[in-house]
Amino acid sequence: MKGLQKKEKKHKHKVIEIRRVCKVGKGGKTLRFRALVVVGNQKGIVGIGVGKANQVLNAIKKGQYRAIQNRIRIPLTRTKTIPHQIKSSYGASLILLRPAAPGSGVIAGGAIRAVLELAGIRNILAKQINSKNKVNTAKATLSALQSLRYLTVTAKLRKLSIERLTNRRPKVNRSNDNKSNKAILIINKSSESKKKIIKKKFKKKLS
Repeated sequence: MKGLQKKEKKHKHKVIEIRRVCKVGKGGKTLRFRALVVVGNQKGIVGIGVGKANQVLNAIKKGQYRAIQNRIRIPLTRTKTIPHQIKSSYGASLILLRPAAPGSGVIAGGAIRAVLELAGIRNILAKQINSKNKVNTAKATLSALQSLRYLTVTAKLRKLSIERLTNRRPKVNRSNDNKSNKAILIINKSSESKKKIIKKKFKKKLS
């Protein structure tokens, strides 16, 4: 239990939205609060949780606990960006994520920005299409991040080389080529010099 509490303390949480919702029953309307919370350690682990309660603080605590339960690990590159472009949808919301050059920052807004920042991504381009519901957009970003893969992993799964997967030519070691060319030149020079010596000896015998 102590180890789990320490791990939870390392994680940061952010409240994206607090909304008042009502449930209609036989006795009438019962008002409650709904909190959307994001949890992450800014090193590739992130999670989302939704909590409902009669008080705001209880709703945030519930959302935080569920977010810790729903944590996922995402692949990051050396420049703190995603390995490839990806699209994802949840409900009516559609999300597009693209890797960005170092120094460009997190170009995103709303719920997407909160999720990406707590995941530890520093350079990314994000676009939100169709619905602007914060719960749907947050869940769409999480599903997009969950479906990311490294090139090496996809190459192993498809049983292909990275050059074949990316349609790139394999790198040629120029240093080895230069060494082989030099060796060929030395051999040619030595053979020419031997031929000259043999010709001189043959001329002397004739004379």
